[in-house]
Amino acid sequence: MARDTDVLIVGGGLNGPLLALALAQGGIASVVIDARPREERAAADFDGRAYALSLASRRMLAALGLWRAVAAQAQAIERIAISDGRPGEGASPLALHFDGQEIDEGPMGHVLEDRHLRAALFDAMDAEPLVVHRAGQAVVGQETGPGGATVILADGARLTGALLAGCDGRDSAVARRAGIRRRGWDYGQTSLVAAVAHDRPHGGVAHQFFMPAGPLAILPLPGDRSSIVWTERTERAAAISALDPAGYLAELRPRFGDFLGALRLEGGRWSYPLGLSLAERWTAPRLALVGDAAHGLHPLAGQGLNLGLRDVAALAEVLAAARRRGQDLGAEDVLDAYARWRRADTLMMAAATDGLNRLFSNDNPLLRLGRDLGLGLVNRLPALRRRLIGEAAGVTGDLPRLLRGQAI
Repeated sequence: MARDTDVLIVGGGLNGPLLALALAQGGIASVVIDARPREERAAADFDGRAYALSLASRRMLAALGLWRAVAAQAQAIERIAISDGRPGEGASPLALHFDGQEIDEGPMGHVLEDRHLRAALFDAMDAEPLVVHRAGQAVVGQETGPGGATVILADGARLTGALLAGCDGRDSAVARRAGIRRRGWDYGQTSLVAAVAHDRPHGGVAHQFFMPAGPLAILPLPGDRSSIVWTERTERAAAISALDPAGYLAELRPRFGDFLGALRLEGGRWSYPLGLSLAERWTAPRLALVGDAAHGLHPLAGQGLNLGLRDVAALAEVLAAARRRGQDLGAEDVLDAYARWRRADTLMMAAATDGLNRLFSNDNPLLRLGRDLGLGLVNRLPALRRRLIGEAAGVTGDLPRLLRGQAI
């Protein structure tokens, strides 16, 4: 069958465009199809949304030529402080501290606003002849067969390729149309996301404060600002979301503490229901799932986007190797190689985040004592602490070339 491109990518968030740029490095053409208009994605004003990019993810952005466009807007994470406690009582003195100076490349990661990363992605796609970006066009159907994959757009247009990549989030229509079911559960928690300005400098320190209802992550942004990812029980989160800014801050202050001085809300406020959701299969004939379309995890470790970038890097490397061998990009053994590479890492991360959330999101006094002693003990064991720093930085395990900062 005649094909319009090599890979059809459904989903224009972050993973889809990044996959397209990674594939282009391997000489593979793609079309990125995004149901949302480009202008909805390309907000230029500060809105409070940001990502904690691991060291490995920063390497990948550099290998794709994107880091130079965003480096000036990124805030380095110099240290991470992990502690347990209750709202209004402050953190336990038995805390765990990760210092970026303990690894050679440091810092462990960077915090980057959504608007800056998206702008860099749009510019890079516009400049790449192997990438076609079709925004504001919804996919309403798909077909796969021995000859290739086809998507049908809302206007009736049909596009064909060797492979269909689903990068369309947890409620992936690509996966659903392929008959791929998901397994998982609702945590009964909601993540509240916002940004605050504060009177004192954060010093590049990221905080993870575990409380009975769920963790509060405080991520440093450029200037005296921080992004917060604040987990609460769902009913309580809905009530907090409905408050005016003054009421919202009144709820946040006893959880945040006063170590950074007075707080002021900046940008928008967002909320996201939390659960564990894993696709039963990562691939189907001529189809691969990437990022949240394959796995949705609790955000307590800040690894959602980083895990998606691991998928992107692995799939791009597998497909580039297949192209060099002259293989069909949609061949079953090619897609099996991708699924095998990513499955174990993802399942381990899912188990770790699920276990940590269950261990820390409660007020059982015996569990509280045990986890506080555990944090304090790990903090006193340099070899184990450095191993965990490497995990947080994303530099352990069988890394794809892009995550090592190398071209595919």
